[in-house]
Amino acid sequence: MHVPIEPLVIRLDDGYLWGVALIRIDPEKTTEIIESLEVLHKSLNPDFPYTYQFADDEYASLYKSEQVVKKISGYFAFLAIFISCLGLLGLVIFSSEQRSKEVGIRKVLGASVTQITTLLSKDFMKLVFVSILFSLPIAYYVMNNWLEGFEYRITIHWWIFIAAAVGAVIIALLTVSGQAIKTALANPITSLRSE
Repeated sequence: MHVPIEPLVIRLDDGYLWGVALIRIDPEKTTEIIESLEVLHKSLNPDFPYTYQFADDEYASLYKSEQVVKKISGYFAFLAIFISCLGLLGLVIFSSEQRSKEVGIRKVLGASVTQITTLLSKDFMKLVFVSILFSLPIAYYVMNNWLEGFEYRITIHWWIFIAAAVGAVIIALLTVSGQAIKTALANPITSLRSE
């Protein structure tokens, strides 16, 4: 993965005893072929143990560290999203409490739930869009540097970043709008009682 594929020459050398054979088998008859190869091996060379391994497993071991990085990155991404949603929810709750009288007055004057929800969500969505604008170049730089370690690699397409940005906006909207709707549906008398 990390080094180029070099030219390869395979030759049969009578003086060199490796005792290894590469055999391509039918995947549907794997157990039968392994058993017949074991019988053949014991008849030709009974003093040495019969061992085998699959090329798929060898290739999978090359990607093992990448799989571990993928799994750890997934856990940390989930944790980061969860913590950021909790922080955003806390900010929305705090802002809703601070603006409860304003929301009550707007409701008394005839503002709809949609208008109040938009009013409360607008400021937070601006912050989300600014964070997306700052994070996209950083994400591109980090991903590009990571991929440069591979000899044969994919190119990073623009739609991946758009999909991530849309996902972030949807998660933020779900987090913010739930509390904003709850505040917009609250009875304005409770927030204006002290006035």
